[in-house]
Amino acid sequence: MARRIDVTGAGGVRLAAWEFGDPPKGIPAQSSGGRQRPAEPERTSGVLLLHGLMGRASHWASTARWLSERHRAVALDQRGHGQSEKPPRAAFTREAYVEDAEAALEQLGLAPAVLIGHAMGALTAWQLAAKRPDLVRGLVVCDMRASALGAASQREWADWFTSWPLPFATLADVRKWFGEDDPWVERPNPSRGEFYAEVMHESPDGWRPVFDPEQMLKSRETWVYDAHWEELTQVRCPALVVRGLDGELGRAEAQEMVRVLPRGEYAEVADAGHLVHYDQPEGWRTAIEAFLDTVLSPDAPDAS
Repeated sequence: MARRIDVTGAGGVRLAAWEFGDPPKGIPAQSSGGRQRPAEPERTSGVLLLHGLMGRASHWASTARWLSERHRAVALDQRGHGQSEKPPRAAFTREAYVEDAEAALEQLGLAPAVLIGHAMGALTAWQLAAKRPDLVRGLVVCDMRASALGAASQREWADWFTSWPLPFATLADVRKWFGEDDPWVERPNPSRGEFYAEVMHESPDGWRPVFDPEQMLKSRETWVYDAHWEELTQVRCPALVVRGLDGELGRAEAQEMVRVLPRGEYAEVADAGHLVHYDQPEGWRTAIEAFLDTVLSPDAPDAS
């Protein structure tokens, strides 16, 4: 079961959060207006899942379902993504993304929560953990670099977006192009095809992304030119850095991130690339489950 809960983010942007599993006692049914009314729930361990650039909350469905067996698991469609609002004049700054996640934790009554982030969502997670340690009891960083990527990287992404053969005639074409034909794919990768099929919707002329590529580039340019080591040093809670062996985060940089984090730990997943939780869902679960059990235990020490 997944149900939508509306959240108001920075600047009044409407965000869609998705709760997986039955809500814990103390969360009311929908209000008369049809929207979920945030409430003060009973104390229960909460997890907020943050997708990466171009992603959406449903990418976390598999993870959220097993988490929801014991915890309250909510995935957020971040601004410009999924079913959240995509206003053309909205801010796509780091501050806006962090404030959105902060608002989600507070309005959903999840805090203190564990934040699980992939790629850009991981950066949002550790920046929020540094800013508001009172809201975050644990952090999982999945395949996100702390070093600056630079202008060349941003130009490559701009060129890549223009190479997409839009519109796609069918979802099968989406899966094939992103899983096999995309020049960025070194070898066939069906899970990558499935990942991108999840962010397409049918339009009158074929299948197109649910996001605006220009908004994605605007979001990305707010972090690719800068390094983000300083925020890592400010994360007080336990933190797990996870990488796929064939992902974008190299082992040396990942281990340096662990060293910089005051309470950092390290895990890696074999036969996985950047989309760790899609490439190897069981390996991903094995990598993070023990950490989560420890951090979300009622006897876990206060992270602050």
